[in-house]
Amino acid sequence: MRSFHGLVAVAFISVIAFQSCVVHGNFYRDVYFNWGAKHAYMYNNGDNLDLVLDKTAGSGVQSYNSFLFGSIEMLIKLVPGNSAGTVTAYYLSSTGNYHDEIDFEFLGNSSGQPYTMHTNIFTQGKGNREQQFKLWFDPTADYHNYTIHWNPTAVVWFVDSIPIRVFRNYKSEGIGFPNQQGMQVYSSLWNADNWATRGGLVKIDWSCAPFMAGLKKFNARACKWEGPLSIIKCAVPTPFNWWTSRVYKQLNWDQLGKMKWVQDNYMIYNYCTDYKRFGGKMAPECYKPQY
Repeated sequence: MRSFHGLVAVAFISVIAFQSCVVHGNFYRDVYFNWGAKHAYMYNNGDNLDLVLDKTAGSGVQSYNSFLFGSIEMLIKLVPGNSAGTVTAYYLSSTGNYHDEIDFEFLGNSSGQPYTMHTNIFTQGKGNREQQFKLWFDPTADYHNYTIHWNPTAVVWFVDSIPIRVFRNYKSEGIGFPNQQGMQVYSSLWNADNWATRGGLVKIDWSCAPFMAGLKKFNARACKWEGPLSIIKCAVPTPFNWWTSRVYKQLNWDQLGKMKWVQDNYMIYNYCTDYKRFGGKMAPECYKPQY
């Protein structure tokens, strides 16, 4: 495995705003509890939120507003120790049977074993586009920035400013892309021990409860959804819609190098190479360049 520092020998100072690891939001103002309010804590004037899971319940929040395009950021510190069977979720989603969704999910593991970072995207209710990664740092030791950048050209998942995955817009060729529905931001900590760790073989050890995941400085620098007119308003290329700027339509060479390093060394599952699962009938985007 090559060293990341060996791959990127020259430090790169990004001018792209959405890569910043410093985000500014307020949980008091921007989100509400959709379940388990008694199992969570907001503090530090709304900068911090701790989600808690014990044997009685987990907890979750969602944003008041829905968005169409922009940059959604969260600093997250995952459950430490034996987190097997737990899932910390952070995602965007619309509602209904034909919903769109863009996911980060962190699948817990037994003490000393690395987390699995699970990503997925749904368009018009269709998912099955999973890519999974191990992380190159301890996500329980400190807060790390997880960003979903979404514009009319592509969706990009970032971890600490490093792009890990791209899903490009090929809707003109009949491939679904989330550009018609506003999505709210959700985060939750919940019991998923029927599937999360080794396919459900490892269950939650409740003697380790309560489990706690820390969220910090949620920020949505994005276009607020105000109904169907937003489909045009949020996509039109104007200076106000900064995410439509030319610089955001393609990863630069530095970003491509960093993403290749992650995918070469830390990707553990890619739906586009799982021929057995799909009987050789692969999703059409698997044959298209994504970046």
